[in-house]
Amino acid sequence: MNPSTITPIECSRALRRILPRVETSLAVEIAASPQAWQSFNRRLETHFPALFSLYLDLYRARYDFFYHLEDLLTRLARSALSRPADLLSLDEQRETNPLWFQSNQMLGGVIYVDLFAGDLEGVRAKIPYFRELGLTYLHLMPLFKSPEGENDGGYAVSDYREVEPRLGTIEQLASLSRDLRAAGISLVVDLVFNHTSDEHLWAQKAKAGDPDYLEMYHIFPNRALPDQYERALREIFPDEHPGAFSPLTLTPDASASGRETRQQGWVWTTFHAYQWDLNYANPAVFNHMAEEMLFLANQGIEVIRLDAVAFIWKKMGTVCENLPQAHTLIRAFNAAARISAPALLFKSEAIVHPDEVVKYIHPAECQLSYNPLLMALLWNSLATRKIRLLSQALATRFKIHPETAWVNYVRCHDDIGWTFSDEDAALLGVNGNDHRHFLNEFYRGRFPGSFGRGIPFQENPKTGDCRISGTCASLAGLEKALKEEGPAEVELAIRRILLVYGLTLIVGGLPLLYLSDEIGVMNDYSYRNDPRKAADSRWVHRPRADWSRYEQRNNPNSPEGRIFAGFRQLIALRKANRAFSGGSLRVLETGNEHVLGFERYFEEQSALAAANFSENEQRLSAQFVAQNQVRERAALLGEADISPQGELRLPPLSLNIWQ
Repeated sequence: MNPSTITPIECSRALRRILPRVETSLAVEIAASPQAWQSFNRRLETHFPALFSLYLDLYRARYDFFYHLEDLLTRLARSALSRPADLLSLDEQRETNPLWFQSNQMLGGVIYVDLFAGDLEGVRAKIPYFRELGLTYLHLMPLFKSPEGENDGGYAVSDYREVEPRLGTIEQLASLSRDLRAAGISLVVDLVFNHTSDEHLWAQKAKAGDPDYLEMYHIFPNRALPDQYERALREIFPDEHPGAFSPLTLTPDASASGRETRQQGWVWTTFHAYQWDLNYANPAVFNHMAEEMLFLANQGIEVIRLDAVAFIWKKMGTVCENLPQAHTLIRAFNAAARISAPALLFKSEAIVHPDEVVKYIHPAECQLSYNPLLMALLWNSLATRKIRLLSQALATRFKIHPETAWVNYVRCHDDIGWTFSDEDAALLGVNGNDHRHFLNEFYRGRFPGSFGRGIPFQENPKTGDCRISGTCASLAGLEKALKEEGPAEVELAIRRILLVYGLTLIVGGLPLLYLSDEIGVMNDYSYRNDPRKAADSRWVHRPRADWSRYEQRNNPNSPEGRIFAGFRQLIALRKANRAFSGGSLRVLETGNEHVLGFERYFEEQSALAAANFSENEQRLSAQFVAQNQVRERAALLGEADISPQGELRLPPLSLNIWQ
């Protein structure tokens, strides 16, 4: 039977048979929280059909399917019954206003706890600064316990319920979430759910030969099956280990003779050898991870970034990326959250082809998604001074489900990959591979007219392929201008920073600031002196916050002050105009290859934008002025004016907005 053919009666019958057993096993907890149990039952009645269908789609072939389904419902109920009262109230608020994240009041920020504030108490102390900036959403980069030394920047998790001790405790994280929420700020963290570190308890039990935990990972006794899988797989970090598997030694309990036995094997490690991929073909893995997810939700986490979503399902003969079952898994997790912690939202991290990115975005899957295409094409437009790829993408790829939102960003903790579609580029006569090579050379400062001071990441010396690391300010020309040029170039660099960030604030979706960009922090090359970081150029744009520089933010004569003032103006503009809510956008033909034009609208309000990506003044025709009623609109931002000939004159590297 296909899940799509399951009838409501069959679904109801399954729940009716399982729920009394769950109720019996949790009788004490239910007696202590009868209202929470009633809310759980109400949501279970609504969302169980979706969960049952998805779970059956994944695990229907399992002989013990209903055992695992009962186990899952027990875990969901236990999580719901232990949910704090303030979060139960938040659940009700979010169910009443499910599109809260689409408001023009939303503004995100992302930080490393240690680099920005030292520890969780330090983050708490920065709440006044977050409010000054206008944040309503704060993403803390990986902060859970991970191995010492190599740990992929925290993305190798050893315990999902323990904060890295040097940063604080899980109790402090829960307390911080309450303080942030009181300040109107939602807390966001990563759920690294494709893999654990090899130091996680589950991995340790697998190494010890526990059959239940061996099945939680993809572990093989020899190379027979790994070799078959690898015929279709791509290598992610070939310099570290070829293929997708790493050797391991199992040390089962001592035999009856008292002698330790050792067995060799291979474990699936898509990324690093110390990151073991979880086996989601095993429903026990799903159940365990659902419980870890809900534990975090009960600490006050409101948004979870799902890391490496493309890789979570494996199937022989495929590339094991972006498979249909990956979407089924995420939707099943989403259904579980709707039942036990409905305030929780998912944000996808899929830095893949644009055709694949959009497949993860749906109210039943990930309500939020990073927008890597917009990020890449903003930098492309600065380099080329032309907007054709950006305009094309906004016209053809920006629209998503009306109950979801893009997370728009300029920089993040990661490198820049040029993720535009070769097919889209070809429609404009652009060779994708050649253009990526140009962009890499440009942002490394190797191309005439380049202002960038980026560093290659994972460069292939044979092909020249790489991605780019660097802070927003250094890539936008501020580093070069301050060290090699003069005041005029500093002005242009600041204009570039404010132009691209300004567009993320108004284009539609939830804007995300990589904190330190708002004061123009430049590349930090000291990472090269740290043996643990020297091989990873991404640390160049992960500097430790220098609060003496933040103190310059109110000095109008400093670069920090000029950039910060520009950010404050742009943020205030966004929050004052409801036209920037939601995600509705109409791209306008400007007739000028350097100028991006679009209209934003929400309910009865609208706003017109024209962005000049050239270092020279640009003009738009009198026809554009008339068609878009520029004369009748009130100017909200920019120094554009209308010439005696009726043309619209746009200053260099400027964002101009009318209402």
